[in-house]
Amino acid sequence: MRALEFSRKETRYAAAAVSSRLRPGSGARTGPLALVEADPPDLPGGGWHRVATILAGICGSDLATVDGRSARYFEPWVSFPFVPGHEVVGRLDDGSRVVLEPVLGHAARGFEPPFAEAAPGDGDDYRHLVAGDLEPGIQTGYCASTGGGWSSELIAHESQLHPVPDEVSDEAAVMIEPTAVGVHAAIKTRARPGDTIAVLGAGTMGLVTIAALRRLTDAGTIIAGAKHPEQQQLARALGADLVVAPGEVARAVRRATGSFLIGSTLSGGADIVVDAVGSAASIDEAIGITRPRGRVVLVGMPGRVDVDLTALWHRETELVGAYTYGTEQLPDGGSRRTFDLARDLVIAADLGRLVSATYPLEQYQDAISHAANAGSRGAIKVCFDLR
Repeated sequence: MRALEFSRKETRYAAAAVSSRLRPGSGARTGPLALVEADPPDLPGGGWHRVATILAGICGSDLATVDGRSARYFEPWVSFPFVPGHEVVGRLDDGSRVVLEPVLGHAARGFEPPFAEAAPGDGDDYRHLVAGDLEPGIQTGYCASTGGGWSSELIAHESQLHPVPDEVSDEAAVMIEPTAVGVHAAIKTRARPGDTIAVLGAGTMGLVTIAALRRLTDAGTIIAGAKHPEQQQLARALGADLVVAPGEVARAVRRATGSFLIGSTLSGGADIVVDAVGSAASIDEAIGITRPRGRVVLVGMPGRVDVDLTALWHRETELVGAYTYGTEQLPDGGSRRTFDLARDLVIAADLGRLVSATYPLEQYQDAISHAANAGSRGAIKVCFDLR
């Protein structure tokens, strides 16, 4: 099978880190990612299926890995060589289409799930992610045993697979996984009716979170910081009430909430800020524009950052991570799988339109460069296309 394989080559990883500082996405040319012909992964046993990739997205965590910017925290949680790609719509041997829920949960690794009907991401102990019948790996796309979406074929456990309705396009289907992240983030805001919410960043994660906030919560005013014209248009279309340039978010929050400016922070601020960037600067800004005893939800993947947490302490701000998905506890007391909510949202908000460009695997260097510079090139989601 054809696959983009990421190997453990420290010198090339370091070269990617250097080159990507000058041009994001250039790690695909200088780093340890290569197009290879490889044997398909072996099926571990019952409940496993071969999945022929149709479309596979390129996300921020993929780009951080390829460009040598991912945190060393993840090294014990992955196994090499791995094939990246966890945003996947594919086809089973019987011809049916499926979307991959990439977390390699209890069932996939041969452990008892934490409760009946648990999603792969549920549970409060992560030991199973490095144990059981598979090599370590937090998700498909970071596990040597399963392969990943940046290939013509991977394997997946039945607990990870969701059928795709016939009326849902491939482009819409590949957006279900990133949308599930936005749904999870929106629910973790615990937004109350009328809350003012600011969203920093309007790439894929910011946009799907805006869509989820507008449709799944009773949020009041949603303020979005978006840099590029395409991002600004989509942020408005998906539910943001006020869209401003990134440097104007603090001023917009100040006006919307009637807050005073005290130094670089606000006397009050937004009830909730969602940081879909994950940089030191964005985390610092998020804390500074959240009202005392408000909440910051970090959905953009951070690395090692230097942030002054004095304001967090003084204002008793909650800083909450929003990593993936699982089973969501809903305000009405019920519960639903995040992926089910995401599928419904993708259809309702027409999120397949966020897929801006597709590339064959052979053009991976161009694809990754496009994804890394998507905003400035008028794009949102870039995918590999194996149709």
